[in-house]
Amino acid sequence: MVSDPSRSISTRSVLTRTALATAGAAVAGIGYASLIERNAFTVREATMPVLEPGSSTLRVLHISDLHMMPNQKLKQNWLRELDRLEPDLVVNTGDNLSHLKSVPAVVQSLGGLLARPGLFVFGSNDYFAPKLKNPLKYFEKEHRRVLGAPLPWGDLRAAFTERGWLDVTHVRRELEVAGVRIAAAGVDDPHLKRDRYDTIAGPPNPLAHLKLGITHSPEPRVLDRFADDGYDLVLAGHTHGGQLCLPFYGALVTNCQLDRSRVKGPSRWGAHTRLHVSAGIGTSPYAPARFCCRPEATLLTLVPAPRNTTAEARGSAAVESAVLGR
Repeated sequence: MVSDPSRSISTRSVLTRTALATAGAAVAGIGYASLIERNAFTVREATMPVLEPGSSTLRVLHISDLHMMPNQKLKQNWLRELDRLEPDLVVNTGDNLSHLKSVPAVVQSLGGLLARPGLFVFGSNDYFAPKLKNPLKYFEKEHRRVLGAPLPWGDLRAAFTERGWLDVTHVRRELEVAGVRIAAAGVDDPHLKRDRYDTIAGPPNPLAHLKLGITHSPEPRVLDRFADDGYDLVLAGHTHGGQLCLPFYGALVTNCQLDRSRVKGPSRWGAHTRLHVSAGIGTSPYAPARFCCRPEATLLTLVPAPRNTTAEARGSAAVESAVLGR
């Protein structure tokens, strides 16, 4: 049988064009993820009925995972604009730093928000700088942590507390904001296994209009404790919303024990407790890309639960509103 040279050349040509097209699409996707979407900062809004009946509405700005580098001017300028949202309360769930010299950039960027009531806990990248690692490690639920150089978390904590924000790391706090009485408590970063929930264990003040739990990484073992103690709402970050997501599938990983369905936004944890996970504002400098997962802050409008709802119905009634680009 005699082969047809022209047919062989044609086949090779098709394969070559296909390979080039695939490579081109990959390069374009990487370029979009690293240059465009990573800097397409967004304010997302959600309404959550978690307050005691008869309470005033409370506007909470949830920010997380800034992963600030000193030269990230675009991110810094966007953060300064968040004060225009005029939240009643700001909650920062950690991972503010990515560089030894990032503290001034974080403090200056948060600007007017630091003059508002605020609560915070820290994450792993407040304590230690990020390091280059194999991205496939994120698919391992229990991979060995690789810690970088120590970061000046003490300076950041001092800057936050001097301006009036409250550190709720292993502390129970009570405050009144916009007529809403809040019982809040938090834990140190569960991602580093620094959480010591026993230090805050027990039901929060039953007279509070909002029982609020705060953690950096939304590890189920910690969420279970908050839920068992009767907290209305738990705020967390860490997951970056998956950071690299696929259309119609969502996040590939959560980088913790949390399931993919709760990787960002509102969800329910048990019959009563609500969870909100921020997709975060930044990325590691060693993985500077986002795909189908824009960087975000979230403005949560907390409203009273209807008087005639059961605890279970109250837990499932959150409604997420439209995304607002900023």
